[in-house]
Amino acid sequence: MLAEKLITYIARKKNARYLRFSSSAALSVPRKTDDSPTLLYAHIPFCEELCPYCSFNRVVFRKDLARSYFEALRTEILMYRDLGYSFQGLYVGGGTPTVLIDELALTLQLVRETYPVTEISVETNPNHLTDRNLRILKEVGVNRLSVGVQTFDDNLLRIVERYHKYGSGQEIWERLRSAQGVFDTLNVDMIFNFPTQTPEILEKDLATLIALGADQITYYPLMVSSSTQDVMNKKLGIVDYNRGGAYYTKIVEMLSREYRATTAWCFSKAKAPIDEYVVNYDEYAGLGSGSIGYLGGSAYSNTFDIRDYISRINRGVLPITAKRDFSLKERLRYDFLMKLFGLELDLERLSAKHGAAAYGHLWPEITFFRLIGGLRKEGKVLRLTETGQYYWVLMMREFFIGVNNFRDYCRAELPKEPGYSKMNSA
Repeated sequence: MLAEKLITYIARKKNARYLRFSSSAALSVPRKTDDSPTLLYAHIPFCEELCPYCSFNRVVFRKDLARSYFEALRTEILMYRDLGYSFQGLYVGGGTPTVLIDELALTLQLVRETYPVTEISVETNPNHLTDRNLRILKEVGVNRLSVGVQTFDDNLLRIVERYHKYGSGQEIWERLRSAQGVFDTLNVDMIFNFPTQTPEILEKDLATLIALGADQITYYPLMVSSSTQDVMNKKLGIVDYNRGGAYYTKIVEMLSREYRATTAWCFSKAKAPIDEYVVNYDEYAGLGSGSIGYLGGSAYSNTFDIRDYISRINRGVLPITAKRDFSLKERLRYDFLMKLFGLELDLERLSAKHGAAAYGHLWPEITFFRLIGGLRKEGKVLRLTETGQYYWVLMMREFFIGVNNFRDYCRAELPKEPGYSKMNSA
């Protein structure tokens, strides 16, 4: 327990510093000059309703605004081609990317015509698992469909305001079953450690997933940003992070019978793309309003103002409004976190990538995690132990909470024109 609290404290402090974007950084992305694998992340910020615990950039769906947005997104996709990028993978997140399926299909088709993508992953919600949507997504080359479920428990679905949108746990299960086998990978997104979630609810959810036989299961810890804390406390109750370890242990125990861990919180039946593309791709371009990218050792964010995003794209300007150039040590620490989240890290490969002795820069972190039983070293390769997997869940939880807090900061800077603030808040 002491180790968990120390890891959480240190990760929180470091993330707060790393996610402080610089006002002096050049608001641009470098031209692509090598053939290293790069992923295109496209953000669709529209939802029919907004969930109280979500901190991603999202607004209530409006068809006219969404159509203008998709058109601008397709223009931005071509802007990266002109900068020399050749993406191998595409991940479409949100929001709810499938909220306007015809526009999404046009966008996916453009990416396939423009770039040599071999992996296309799309997020969706249970109510969008219709025969028509599944057929369209399959026809435009989607390999992996990731469905946000969070829980099958009816009472918990009501508390998190998803029951009236997506139906009962049984109805959701039946929709998932109808989608099973359509794509190479059907992933089910779940959340553990909701305040009212009991061990019995968690075990029943796990048993339901195993009975479904989903190709892949991603079990996120609940991640609450500063701005959603009060709303969460009122609607869901106070989060007890101390019990997260016991919940995670139960998840690993039950899923390991039929699944293998592919990251610290993703479990797969076979080799497949994952939600945390940061593990498999050293660099990724963030496209769309509120997206975050990592290219050339720099992290950057597009404007969170959707109208401003469309306006900038229509003027032929990349919509970047914040950027941070990482030092060599920060880039090494970033890779240390992300690659080990994928369970192992090759120190020789990391040294070659950065042209510097990785161990010489990372020995304090490596020594600490070896001493507390989180890492084992096999030659030049570091691997997470079973205990270390949960330590990395904690660190990634804090990393994404930090990203969510950054998103909150960006939203606070949005113009307060009539109707805009309401449209962008939960």
